[in-house]
Amino acid sequence: MRVLGIETSCDETGVAVYDGARGALLGHVLHSQVALHADYGGVVPELASRDHVRKTLPLIERVLVETGLNGRELDGVAYTAGPGLVGALLVGAVVARSLAWGWGVPSLAVHHMEGHLLAPLMEADPPAFPFIALLVSGGHTQLIEVDGLGSYRLLGDTRDDAVGEAFDKTAKLLGLGYPGGPALANLADEGNPDRFTFPRPMTGRPGLDFSFSGLKTHALVTLRDLDPDDATARADVARAFQDAAVETLAIKCRRALRETGLNTLVVAGGVGANRALRARLQVIAAAEGGVARFPRLEFCTDNGAMIAHVGALRMAAGELPTEEFAVRPRWPLDELRPPAEA
Repeated sequence: MRVLGIETSCDETGVAVYDGARGALLGHVLHSQVALHADYGGVVPELASRDHVRKTLPLIERVLVETGLNGRELDGVAYTAGPGLVGALLVGAVVARSLAWGWGVPSLAVHHMEGHLLAPLMEADPPAFPFIALLVSGGHTQLIEVDGLGSYRLLGDTRDDAVGEAFDKTAKLLGLGYPGGPALANLADEGNPDRFTFPRPMTGRPGLDFSFSGLKTHALVTLRDLDPDDATARADVARAFQDAAVETLAIKCRRALRETGLNTLVVAGGVGANRALRARLQVIAAAEGGVARFPRLEFCTDNGAMIAHVGALRMAAGELPTEEFAVRPRWPLDELRPPAEA
């Protein structure tokens, strides 16, 4: 089951070929639009869509050359159908379905977050079902109980800002560049962990939901009382913010492991690349007699490999090709079903 995967949900154009029979990634390429959007301090949807138009076909050509395949040797084409920016999603969908029709192979719409969720299964020692997944990105902060492919139960969700969004907005308050999350994490490495203590939102009450807007506001109020030219103070605020965000996620993950009785924690999404978060969750999982598992760093952020991987899994499990041409900018993960029920 050799599947071409196309990812165009936001500001990365990713293309990959995954061989399900061998459980191997045959090739993948990625183009990032960071430089394109840097002057605007965030993603401009129209610019993102236009860049996907320019880059998607050349990247497909490149990955096919690298893998030595032609389109008719593929078993299918998978593409991100949502959630994401509608214009960007439409570019990937149109290209994928057109190529699949021309090559005479099926096409399959894939959920972007399912791609992230199952990315650790591409590693040499993949986690076994069932497990708890923490999905952390610019648009999502969710805890999910994963019983199998397409069998997901939402345990906790964010009530306002996702943690990645909070990182980016706080980075902007600190005068850092785009993308803000990694810049804040680097600045936090220089900060004093004892100078400021930020709240751990919603950890003092039962439940597994999250809230990060108040944490961002706390950073804003703290910065108002500081000299804007004091680089040391800015680093200390970055450290306090990151410590609070990481500890909040860790507390909720520990609670989810205890409530479900599961002992494997899978962490996926762009914020899963944060070094402090990885270290803390490994400690938390070990203390609960379990283990924390992560995709390799290059597959934490958006990429075509995770889309090709999910497409191969679902096609091999008997899911039928996508007949309806549609993309879904908003698409709750718990609406997905196992392939036999899809």
